[in-house]
Amino acid sequence: MTWYGPSRAAWLDGCMTDWSILTDACGSAEHVPGLLDRFEADPSGVWSELMDHLCPQLDTAFSASFAAFPRLAEIATVGSPETLDWVLLAAGAIASCSPALSDSNSPLTVFSAPIAALHELTDRRLSRTAAAEDYVNLLQALLSFEGVEIWDRSLDGLQSGEYEVGCPCCGVNVFVVIGQDDSFCCTDDYALSEVQKSPLQPARVHELAELPRRLFTRATADGQGNVAHGVRYLFGQAACPDCGTDFSVAERVVAGWIL
Repeated sequence: MTWYGPSRAAWLDGCMTDWSILTDACGSAEHVPGLLDRFEADPSGVWSELMDHLCPQLDTAFSASFAAFPRLAEIATVGSPETLDWVLLAAGAIASCSPALSDSNSPLTVFSAPIAALHELTDRRLSRTAAAEDYVNLLQALLSFEGVEIWDRSLDGLQSGEYEVGCPCCGVNVFVVIGQDDSFCCTDDYALSEVQKSPLQPARVHELAELPRRLFTRATADGQGNVAHGVRYLFGQAACPDCGTDFSVAERVVAGWIL
């Protein structure tokens, strides 16, 4: 993730924000208030343009991106459920680019009030979301508002059913496939041909700790059985089909972000 921005002193909430001293992906952020107004009027139609300016590729943010939190929280609070989803995905992507909470100038701290509002709205929306893809996206947004690093961007494999990691021993790329009927890992493209598969070992529920347990419990309570099923495999064990080395799937996912 990357972010560009001035010190805490340059961020002013609400109508007092001096957008002329802030920047987005294209330079001066003076146009951002108007862009946010258009986004409120047509969330689905303007979302891509908004992200191009405030969070391109969903992995880069700027001073104007974080200064938009109060306005995004306002739009989310008064908007329809459909509007809310677009706003939370936008704000969540921006939040995931924020410096950690341990940084005294973290935008998550500077804008703690709108972040808290966005977090509460996301928490409520999760229990009303049926589609697994939408659920996982909102779950990542929830984590981003809490400052949870890596996993606020790494749960998408629960919806795609696949992660690609490196073997900790021989270094070969391993496809980790998490399915409802079959979960395994392999080193060749399993979609094109028969390949050698090594079964995954899901974590036992009572062995899940802290964040994994919370994700499992939350998904189960929200009726997202497929997501809960995937969490057990994501935080379970695998063995490299080439060299036989056992490894933690989650640890290898994290390693891919740290490298």
